[in-house]
Amino acid sequence: MRIASVCIPTNIRLAIAAQIFVAAGVLIVFIVNLLFAQRICRSLHPSVFWHPVFSIAFKALYALIVLTLVMIITVTVQSFYTLRPRTRTIDRDIQLYAGTFFAIISFLPIPLVLIALAVPRKQPIEKFGQGRHRVRVAILLIGSTLVCLGAAFRSGINWKHPVPRSHPMPSYYSKACFYIFNFTLEILVVYLYGIMRIDRRFHIPNGAHGPGSYAAGSSKQIGMEDVNGEAQDGDKKAAEAYTPAVEP
Repeated sequence: MRIASVCIPTNIRLAIAAQIFVAAGVLIVFIVNLLFAQRICRSLHPSVFWHPVFSIAFKALYALIVLTLVMIITVTVQSFYTLRPRTRTIDRDIQLYAGTFFAIISFLPIPLVLIALAVPRKQPIEKFGQGRHRVRVAILLIGSTLVCLGAAFRSGINWKHPVPRSHPMPSYYSKACFYIFNFTLEILVVYLYGIMRIDRRFHIPNGAHGPGSYAAGSSKQIGMEDVNGEAQDGDKKAAEAYTPAVEP
């Protein structure tokens, strides 16, 4: 969308779509990070983070993210088609709120996981997914830090006073800053998650609900792997023992 908007600079609708996708695309990563943080916290303190209060709080947070996205899309489109000063002021206030809110959401997984790690546990960690738990935590913290850096930069420059067109543009409005803090950081996170196979490391059993469900699903999966492994070993031994008849 952005490439098309640059090629056709007179198309306002295309510019609106490009601006919306630039702002909204990274929200998927924010939500994924929150889901992963919730799973890590539940594995560390099942009795606390499986409580209905925390489940409702996370659901309300997801609903607020969707509502904020709808608001930012609405005011972005409206700001292109209105010249009323009061309307434009309201649109800017909502944009400032949305940028600040998304920066907080991008940062939220970091304190959640660190607090869950710092609080003493009363029971062993409920294992889930594949790989070591500390690697899983490190992946989430690195990914959250990168996307938080981009969200904080965007929110910070939005709070700066607009620069008149007669003045030179500040360095934080340069193309390098735009592409680094918008696309480069997001691409790094996507490649990090893909290379580290988060689909396996953060996998939880289907229908997991309540303390002990992660461990039960993990042990069941391990048991199935053991059964499959024994079956394969038995087939291998049978194949080795079998000696075909030789034609005279």
